[in-house]
Amino acid sequence: MLDAIINDLFIMLSAAKYIGAGLACSGLIGAGAGIGLIFSALIASTARNPQIRSQLFSFAILGFALAEATGLFALMVAFLVLYS
Repeated sequence: MLDAIINDLFIMLSAAKYIGAGLACSGLIGAGAGIGLIFSALIASTARNPQIRSQLFSFAILGFALAEATGLFALMVAFLVLYS
């Protein structure tokens, strides 16, 4: 009887880990949308003013790195939830 209860608790814990990891990966949605917005703004700005393309590109790469870092943090949290 006690073995069955412990087995059920273990199954529920592993299911909760998978659900938590999936919810932690929802931060990747925001990172993907942010990267898309950054580069769409870069294309629109370059079309309006081609002379400052190099300056805009450096700002876009900085924004890309920051947006990608938040996505990687969310992925790291998901792995910590899943494998700890």
